[in-house]
Amino acid sequence: MRVRNLTLAAACGAALLAAAALPAGAESVRIVRARDSAVTAAALLAKVASCPQVSHGLYRTDAGRAAEIPVCAGKGAVFWKADMDIDCDGQVTPRCNKRTDPWFQDRTAFQQSDGRPLNSETLPHVVVPSPSSLWNYADAGVEGGSVAAVIHGDRVQYAVVGDTGPADLIGEASYATARALGIDPDPATGGTGSGVTYIVFTPSRVTPIESRDAAVSLGEELARRFVGED
Repeated sequence: MRVRNLTLAAACGAALLAAAALPAGAESVRIVRARDSAVTAAALLAKVASCPQVSHGLYRTDAGRAAEIPVCAGKGAVFWKADMDIDCDGQVTPRCNKRTDPWFQDRTAFQQSDGRPLNSETLPHVVVPSPSSLWNYADAGVEGGSVAAVIHGDRVQYAVVGDTGPADLIGEASYATARALGIDPDPATGGTGSGVTYIVFTPSRVTPIESRDAAVSLGEELARRFVGED
């Protein structure tokens, strides 16, 4: 688990399915936990056992650590295996604010359909590194709202690409993603040091980005294609 410092925090600043519009605030009242998927964690992990590397070098999981993590590509996805740090940026909520998170920022790289930043407490989302000479997520067909399968142990949580982080670090997801996977979501002390696989399906995009149900529906469909069940 990396301990972010203020310098690092400053660096963090920076479809196939359209869901029906929901009433304002309707998605902010509950956490959706990882649920049983038609595609198991084992099936997804089997498809990413090897790594055709597409990054032009390796990423660090933590500031000061050795660069060891490649971004890989398979048919219909890019993926990496790393740790999970907790992104609590975006809307101010009871669990994501300057009191609970020393590195809190009230913005995310991608916004909701109403123009507000994402709600990291309730929306499962993942963080991709900012574009650099190492790798540019846009060149791989990844964008805000792209669907990801995040795997920890035997759990699969579908999420969206919702934020960007430092250009040389990888392995971060929202409070809601961590909580759904059974990982300590505390933004100051939580996360896990290893054992998380991130698979971002390409091309894909959830509209609106804040619809968790749309992310799950599209994620399950794309996961079945990825493992060859469709």
